[in-house]
Amino acid sequence: MSDDFPPLALTRARATTRASRVPVAARPPVRASSAWRAGDPVGRRQFADLGPFALESGGRLPAVRLAYETWGTLNEDGSNAVLVLHALTGDSHVIGDADEAHPTPGWWSSMVGPGAPIDTDEWFVVAPNVLGGCQGSTGPSSPAPDGRAWGSRFPLLTVRDQVAAEVRLADLLGIDTWALVIGASMGGLRVLEWAVSEPQRVEAFAAIATAAQTSGDQIASFHTQLAAIHADPRFRDGDYYDAEDGDGPHVGLGLARQIAHQTYRSAYELDERFGRIPQGGEDPLEGGRFAVQSYLDHHGDKITRRFDANTYVTLTRTMITHDLGRDRGGVEAALASITARGLVIAVDSDRLFPPAQSERIAAGVPGAGPVRTVHSDYGHDGFLIEEDQVGEHVASFLAESVPAR
Repeated sequence: MSDDFPPLALTRARATTRASRVPVAARPPVRASSAWRAGDPVGRRQFADLGPFALESGGRLPAVRLAYETWGTLNEDGSNAVLVLHALTGDSHVIGDADEAHPTPGWWSSMVGPGAPIDTDEWFVVAPNVLGGCQGSTGPSSPAPDGRAWGSRFPLLTVRDQVAAEVRLADLLGIDTWALVIGASMGGLRVLEWAVSEPQRVEAFAAIATAAQTSGDQIASFHTQLAAIHADPRFRDGDYYDAEDGDGPHVGLGLARQIAHQTYRSAYELDERFGRIPQGGEDPLEGGRFAVQSYLDHHGDKITRRFDANTYVTLTRTMITHDLGRDRGGVEAALASITARGLVIAVDSDRLFPPAQSERIAAGVPGAGPVRTVHSDYGHDGFLIEEDQVGEHVASFLAESVPAR
């Protein structure tokens, strides 16, 4: 998902300069990895140590820690808990400003908080950084038992592994049942896995701009992103954590983000916003860039300053292998087993998780009802940008389907 959402009404003159106001040469060198490390400012993070962890692939992690944040107050019977699950490059920081501890502002502050659709005056909200992440949870940048970062030695994870870790977190927090499990994009994959694997612990779910099974088209896009990272000689097969600032796999990670970003936005938006306008004073006929090229360069640079290449690889692989129906008789059988009430939201211009994938979920889950559609020119990122529409759907679902606590 993207983290830059200017309106289409932005003038084209402004669009040509916004993406690269600061020359790359003037920016400070990027750390080899922008993962959060022990000793960095903690901010709002809390930590849960989950102990040793067996993985679906047969691998094992000798110790797992999840970073998480919470808002609101858990009531006496624990019935008002809501689990919020982030997308690929998100983290536990759903609400709050960017600061020295949190590289980006809260990614869903329009949805969660006092008076928001998920009102923290009523609900106790938990948001973990996913297993395999790089903002405090165990992942490739975390220390292995020998004290060195896991790097290339980090085992293969699946969506089921990630949910199993979140189940242990719920146990530690004393939460037997979630009133709502909600997430979009990669977070939506985990929402569905929760609903299938832990039916007695999920009363309601909201799966937004997501899929029950990744498609060949999605796998193809994810593959090219991974190839970009692996092709960067500074990736060093995943063992780059001791590299000097500026000597990490920034080219590969930035290129992966650029490839992904094209699926986060719609063709209409890119054409309307940028068209064929040159970037600033650059002349494409003399080797310069068009404004849309500068825009992608900008997002490639931004991801290197807040994320980690190995983490990108690890989490993208979990999306590639995502199949809700694996060893469950197929996708339709898995969806039919869901007992929770469901909200399924699609973005009509989404070309990463097209609406047809949401239709499949809604048709297969007995308690889902029809797909709610968000109308947007922005594509997949509409689940973040169209906050009024998404918020209205979530608020009405909670009011209609989730009893007051």
